[in-house]
Amino acid sequence: MKTTELQDRIAEIAAPVVDGAGIELVDVQFTAEHGRKVLRIFIDKPGGVTIDDCGFVSRELGMALDVDDFIPGRYSLEVSSPGLDRALKKAADFARFVGSKARVKTLEPIEERRNFRVTIKAVEDDTVSIEDSAGKVWKIEIGKIESANLIAEI
Repeated sequence: MKTTELQDRIAEIAAPVVDGAGIELVDVQFTAEHGRKVLRIFIDKPGGVTIDDCGFVSRELGMALDVDDFIPGRYSLEVSSPGLDRALKKAADFARFVGSKARVKTLEPIEERRNFRVTIKAVEDDTVSIEDSAGKVWKIEIGKIESANLIAEI
């Protein structure tokens, strides 16, 4: 099973666990680090997640994954919040953080640039409007974004 297929299957199993607790599944990552497999689940909810939320999802999802038993070999399960520099992947992510600062990297250059430090202005369908510090606005299809992360404002 390819990593993306594996991550999609894990997300399918995780969705009812987190949805039932009023928690959002932000991201699923399955990687190898230092010779061991690591499954990272990122969760969030309005007001932020607590250690109890992470523990609940870890226990419930761990049991569900053990029952399904489709992940080959041993792995470590980690559940946490997405952090201050959380990744933005879906239209709903960008919409939730309209007005926030972000780093955006596009798959292909736009006016000879791929990296942008911007404010998220709006989201319409699958297109996000971003504005740089000079006031220039770009409209980019979310599918053409390689990565996007919030910039923590402390």
